[in-house]
Amino acid sequence: MPGQKEKKKREKNIFWQLFITFAKVGVMTFGGGYAMIPILEREVVDNRHWATGEELMDYYAVGQCTPGVIAVNTATFIGYKQAGNWGGITATAGVIFPSLVIILIIASALTAFADNPYVKNAFAGIRVCVCVLVFNAVIRLWKNAVQDRIQLAMFLAVFLLSVFLDLSPVLFVLCSAALGILVRQWKERPAK
Repeated sequence: MPGQKEKKKREKNIFWQLFITFAKVGVMTFGGGYAMIPILEREVVDNRHWATGEELMDYYAVGQCTPGVIAVNTATFIGYKQAGNWGGITATAGVIFPSLVIILIIASALTAFADNPYVKNAFAGIRVCVCVLVFNAVIRLWKNAVQDRIQLAMFLAVFLLSVFLDLSPVLFVLCSAALGILVRQWKERPAK
């Protein structure tokens, strides 16, 4: 049965691809979930075609609303889409593996070097770099998310409310989702 062997080989291959792809994303991501958007977009959307840019943004939105780290949630969604439960587990393991190894190495050495001026200056430089990476991610999200005046108004409203009010981001996401549904229904209502 050559067909069965080939199918099992392809199934094993997808798990390996998921693990390696998300490990690559995990090892190259500094600064959290938003900083990984450009890398994730290149690997998942452009190179592997596992999701569209719009789907990736949807995964980010849902990942923001659910408990856990955005990077892990997004990897889980994409892995699940590609290979079911085991695909989600494999992609999640891939994205957290590099961080786990790096954190263990840093934690074992950091206490000895935490007061070193070179280490302090290095972390100051890394913080600046992370700000730029997050800003770049915001620009990429902006291009896909804000496409008309209504979405621009929603963006400005959420931005201003989040700056001046101390509310949960989940509340902003849920209200934006409800408003998005209402706006879509209003736009698609039959003309009388």
